[in-house]
Amino acid sequence: MRKKLRLRNRADFGRVYRHGKSFANHQFVVYWFRRREVEQFRVGISASKKIGNAVVRNRMRRIVKEIVRHHEHELVEQIDLIFIVRKGAVAMSYQELEKSVLHVLRKASLLKSSRR
Repeated sequence: MRKKLRLRNRADFGRVYRHGKSFANHQFVVYWFRRREVEQFRVGISASKKIGNAVVRNRMRRIVKEIVRHHEHELVEQIDLIFIVRKGAVAMSYQELEKSVLHVLRKASLLKSSRR
């Protein structure tokens, strides 16, 4: 994922948590907040120590970033996204995780094909 598409600033995370909307399934929670000032979307990923050690957390972050990278053309623009990885996602395969990420994005109406 390109650096300009990453959400890294604490203030940006706080803005999304405070003012954004959230949707969840058993593996992920997604918070999103619309930003009018830019064209692209930005993604942040949060993996708590509850899901495992640093190796497990970083692996989950890399997988979610890769899934978003493969589907970035399907995501709506002008939003900040935060994915929170839940413990149930750790034991899943890449294909199952991809299906789960797309499910939570579709549930939040953040995919271009699911928008009305």
